[in-house]
Amino acid sequence: MHTHEPLKPQSSSSKFQGLNLSAPKMSIIAEAPGYFQVFSDGCVKRFAPEIAPASQESSGGYKSKDVILDPSKPITGRIFLPDIPGSCTSLPVLVYFHGGGFCIGSTTWLGYHHFLGDFSAASQSIVLSIDYRLAPEHRLPIAYDDCYSSLEWLCSQVTSEPWFKLADLSRVFLSGDSAGGNIVHQVAIRAMRNKALHVKIKGLLMIHPYFGSEERTDRERADGAAGDVAMNDMFWRLSIPDWSNRDYFGCNFEKQVVSEAEWREFPAVVVYVAGLDFLKERGVMYAEFLQRKGVKKLKLVEAERESHVFHVFYPESEATRLLQRQMSEFMKDN
Repeated sequence: MHTHEPLKPQSSSSKFQGLNLSAPKMSIIAEAPGYFQVFSDGCVKRFAPEIAPASQESSGGYKSKDVILDPSKPITGRIFLPDIPGSCTSLPVLVYFHGGGFCIGSTTWLGYHHFLGDFSAASQSIVLSIDYRLAPEHRLPIAYDDCYSSLEWLCSQVTSEPWFKLADLSRVFLSGDSAGGNIVHQVAIRAMRNKALHVKIKGLLMIHPYFGSEERTDRERADGAAGDVAMNDMFWRLSIPDWSNRDYFGCNFEKQVVSEAEWREFPAVVVYVAGLDFLKERGVMYAEFLQRKGVKKLKLVEAERESHVFHVFYPESEATRLLQRQMSEFMKDN
């Protein structure tokens, strides 16, 4: 995850390993300024940007509500439902995973709320956005487990949740930005392998996906890249299992075992990259990897003058509106 300017802070903290945030002489051992701090006693303090409440009153062509997927973990989500014409008989479903280097982020953040609500209205689709558990308290593969479980929850709710009344589970799409794009890849593989899962994944829409490896890319070795490299290394260090490195299968997609037959079954994929994004190179590499593996339907789309996750920071910009139109077209074509 490549971070931006600090956001308006609303702090929260959590503890793991039974340690105390108020312990004396604690020091910060990892930090993304304006986003979160990890302390030497194991505690995490996060600074959230402005939060958007859900509203079941229609505004801007959609309404939204929060749901609990699993109270024991917990895993929560937010449903966005477009204003539906009376003649409508079914709607596709987009399941969305937010970014944040696996360590920060929420579907309740103002930027995500507006982007996904507007997309629901523009695409005439039901959006289910997932708040999975975060690292370092919950290291990978927990985020993958939580997000995959959202598909199982969707199946279990489609006959009982009124907002899913028109949900077409034969037209389900997975999308996410940054770490969420990484999650899309993992959830798609699990869904493809579970023949008992009663959803049909028609396509993957990956926005500025977050991948890595022990081997540095040309851009990561370039002069002036040290700050971005250090920040990305920190997020990976905090999110992958303690015993692993950046060649962990969740970080380095080339290390995951997927058969040729499975690649032939892979859904349609569109990879969105941004020209000013430090992670653009990784996104292009991922698309080229899928091409070598024989994925049948594959597109790479670049927003040349935009930066990492611009749609979250500028949800009403013309570039974001274009991205929403491109995503809508991809869903209609698949």
